[in-house]
Amino acid sequence: MALKYRSEPGVKKDEALLGTYSRQQVSFVRGKGCSVWDSNGREYLDLVAGIAVNSLGHNHPKLVAAVCNQATNIMHSSNLYEIPNQSTLAARLVKHLPGAWKVFFSNSGAEANEAAIKFAFKATGRSKIVSTLNSFHGRTAMTLSVTGQQKYWKGFEHLIYRDVLFADYGSAESVKSKLDKDVACIIVEPIQGEGGVIVPPAGFLADVCEAARENGTLLIMDEIQAGMCRTGKFFAHAWEEGCTPDIITMAKALAGGVPIGATLVSPSVAGKIAPGDHGSTFGGNHLSTAAANAVMDVVEAPGFMEEVARKGGKLTGGLEEIFEGAEYVKEVRGKGLMIGVEMTPEAAKSFKSFAMERGFIVNVAHDCVIRLVPPLIISDEEIESFLAMSSAFASSMQ
Repeated sequence: MALKYRSEPGVKKDEALLGTYSRQQVSFVRGKGCSVWDSNGREYLDLVAGIAVNSLGHNHPKLVAAVCNQATNIMHSSNLYEIPNQSTLAARLVKHLPGAWKVFFSNSGAEANEAAIKFAFKATGRSKIVSTLNSFHGRTAMTLSVTGQQKYWKGFEHLIYRDVLFADYGSAESVKSKLDKDVACIIVEPIQGEGGVIVPPAGFLADVCEAARENGTLLIMDEIQAGMCRTGKFFAHAWEEGCTPDIITMAKALAGGVPIGATLVSPSVAGKIAPGDHGSTFGGNHLSTAAANAVMDVVEAPGFMEEVARKGGKLTGGLEEIFEGAEYVKEVRGKGLMIGVEMTPEAAKSFKSFAMERGFIVNVAHDCVIRLVPPLIISDEEIESFLAMSSAFASSMQ
């Protein structure tokens, strides 16, 4: 039986919500695997996954069991006391990095990036930041300041931190041209997500890393959307040999839908951070870290990441074949299960509607890019069903 809204008497749906979102008129009330059902009982294949969050899909038994078990014991006690789940999770994260890295936990990607910038300022004593055009790093005052899309600044210009320089994404020479001895950090995404799934040219990340080292500048790698196995490696920057950041940020998929953020810092940075330099009331509490450990159990299983890469290749290759020669499609790009299909804005809007009508949820980023970030557990059969729908759309456009 379809679930219905439970509303307060006399209050219209969403009447009490601040209007910061332009929402589609659909309410999802149940999920299982890669499928969700709306309040009318209709099923959809979810290729958005809560914007790259639901890494294990919906209602995954391991994740559900971990959250329910933890909730029956203790959910929160604050960071004034030891949290065993947190210690375990931190050790599991730094295992993917060389040396004695340390982890700070928060509640979101924006908070993870905010902490990263604070740590970079403290560790270097410098005050400038280099970011990239077309980037997205969050909506707090500082993370908005390093977001290279001024449309997000509108109405908040007075909050913008002025010592931020923007380089061209994909051009190491442009990044180098912005560096001087006052630059504390460079913040960069290994693949730009909100910017339209932009994959940089080979060598870009390694060259930026080298430039940062030579300038005494710290490199912050924003792995919030591209990390946590989405590209077929635990960290997306790991595809680039010679790239070792000083700080890495994570969130989104880390706990499979339970809010969490993580800022990982190298040994040299960790040595500059002292008690009281930063904090978070909820960050890394018992519940969120129990969820994240359950997700880690699944994604660290032998062969899981290789399967993500394989399935991503299947989906990308299928889309390239379907849209080959289509005048309204500029490019199919991505890595693993982080894929973008750049179309004309009109075609992208039409594709999203066409898909929704047929029970497929997709997202449009940057006004013209169909962004596909499905659950990492998506099956070959589900991929094939999406490709069949995409083929039908292509036929309708002829």
